[in-house]
Amino acid sequence: MVKKSALFRLHLIVFLWGFTAILGKLIHADASILVFYRMFFAAIFLFIFIRFFKKESLKISKKLFLQLGIIGGFMAFHWLCFFYSIKVSNVSIALSCLSLSTLFASVLEPIVFKRKIDISEVVMGIVILICMGLIFKTEFQYKEGIFFGILTALFGTVFSVFNGRIFGKTTSGNIIFYEIFSGCAILSVLYLFTGQLFQLHDISMRDLGLVLILASFFTAFPMLESVNLMKYISPFTLILTVNLEPVYGIILAFFIFGESEQMSPIFYVASLVMISAIVINGVLKARKATAAKNLENS
Repeated sequence: MVKKSALFRLHLIVFLWGFTAILGKLIHADASILVFYRMFFAAIFLFIFIRFFKKESLKISKKLFLQLGIIGGFMAFHWLCFFYSIKVSNVSIALSCLSLSTLFASVLEPIVFKRKIDISEVVMGIVILICMGLIFKTEFQYKEGIFFGILTALFGTVFSVFNGRIFGKTTSGNIIFYEIFSGCAILSVLYLFTGQLFQLHDISMRDLGLVLILASFFTAFPMLESVNLMKYISPFTLILTVNLEPVYGIILAFFIFGESEQMSPIFYVASLVMISAIVINGVLKARKATAAKNLENS
């Protein structure tokens, strides 16, 4: 019963993550303003929750703070590229490009964790590259969106892989809070030098309300919930279900925005093949890990 409840909650947060792209399109403010306020309000919500509801300490070492700050910077650029991709193309393009994260991870993870390259990951990477090539060819009018979608996947992979290196050094809540806080601080410095800091007031009350919803229910809550769910489900189940984010988002976008989200048949076939390849690879890895564990215990 507990596991079923955990799986339901997992699908709920993945659905919420898929809906962030919808909110990104509904919010009229520029991507730079949107991301700044998303991180600013999310950091406030997380601080209140950790400090006053969970009553946990936020104290960490200077070294860890610096590490989390760098990772937070990658998170900020990941979100900037993601929402900019949506602004210049559409939700479907931005979400389909997220599949490239698996390809980038297959190269970056072995380097960071000093392990051998997995041949199955290389094969899957080739499949994803072919599919992205088809999407780029058939949806060339969205070339700018695809370019920033690729950067989204790259920055997201760097953020995720290095996050794995520092997991366990402090509480998960502290990790998420300091990464989002640092990302917001880095954007503030960047915007100060580019002059964008003085344009942050250029946001309507409607957009501000939507950003508050995005920062709370679609950012702070699912991030904390995903960490809590690790007590009840395996990392494999979490990763496998998270791969459904583009599926939820693309379907939602099609029904909400209609014509502007209608893509060519090749786009949908290529996207389905990419997502299927990721899921199949995950299943094969899980079976391989189970077999190795059984052999070890025998």
